[in-house]
Amino acid sequence: MTFHGVRGSTPCSCEANRRHGGNTACVALETADSDPIVFDLGTGFRFFGETQTDDGSFRAHALVTHLHWDHVQGLPFCVPLNRPGARLDVYGPPQEGVSVAEAFEEFMRPPYFPVRVGDLIGDIEFHTIDADDLAIGDAKVRARYVPHIGPTFGYRVELAGATVAYLSDHQQPLDGSFEVAPEVLELADGVDLLIHDAQYTDEEWALKSHWGHCTIDYALHVAHEAGVRRLALFHHDPAHSDEVIDGFMPAVREQADRLGIEEVLAASEGLTITLGRVTAAAR
Repeated sequence: MTFHGVRGSTPCSCEANRRHGGNTACVALETADSDPIVFDLGTGFRFFGETQTDDGSFRAHALVTHLHWDHVQGLPFCVPLNRPGARLDVYGPPQEGVSVAEAFEEFMRPPYFPVRVGDLIGDIEFHTIDADDLAIGDAKVRARYVPHIGPTFGYRVELAGATVAYLSDHQQPLDGSFEVAPEVLELADGVDLLIHDAQYTDEEWALKSHWGHCTIDYALHVAHEAGVRRLALFHHDPAHSDEVIDGFMPAVREQADRLGIEEVLAASEGLTITLGRVTAAAR
C-alpha cells in the first residue's frame, strides 16, 4: 500500500505540511502479479501515475468512495492513462439517480473544466455498483455504504493473503455516542490495515460535527471495535500542519496501547506499508 494523497477537503501543499503532504485522497494497492487497485482519484492520483509506465500498457482499477471533489480531481492528470492502449476501470456508488459515468460527464466538462472524460486517450470504463461483493482480478472486494454526506462507500479488499479496509470519509454519530455502523464493522473486521478518516480533533468536531467526518478518538474506537491490528489515520484536515499532526501522535499511541491496537500511524505521502513492515519513501 502506497499513500499518494492523504488530505481531506482540498489540496493544500505548503512548507508547513511538506512532510505529510498536501494532495487529496489516493492510495494504491500493488502486488507483483496483479493490476494496481487504487482507492480514490484525488490529486494524489497524478503522483501515482508517475510510478507507472506511460507506454500504453497501463492497467488499473479505481475504487471510488464518493464523488466529492477531493476524491476525483486527479483523474485527468494521470499521464499514463492519457496514452493509446491504457485502461482504467472505475467503480463507485450511484449518485442520486445518476450513474458514476453520468456524474463524471456532468462535472468534468466546460465551463467547469476544459477536458471531458472522452477527451482522454486511454480507455476509461465506469462501473456503477451497489453494496456488494465482487471480484477484481485476484482481489475479493467488498463495498458497503458508510455514514457520510451523500452516497459513500467504504471498501474491504482481500488480496495475496492480506486484508485492507479503506474508510476515507466516515461521519461520527451526531448524537455524541460512539456507536459504529454494522457495515463499518463488517468492512474493518480483523483487517491487517485499516485506513480511516481522522480529520478532526474533539474541539474541531464540536464546530463541524455535521460535515461528514470524525475525530481521531473515534477512528481509534472503530479500530478497537473491529479488532484491527494496524490503523493509518487518514484524510488529514488541510489546517493540520506536520507539527500539529506530530503533536497528536504520542497521546494517540498511548491510547492505542490501552485499546490493544498494535500500531497506529499518521498517513503521509510516499509512505509504503508492505505485509508487516513500514517504509518511508520521500518523494
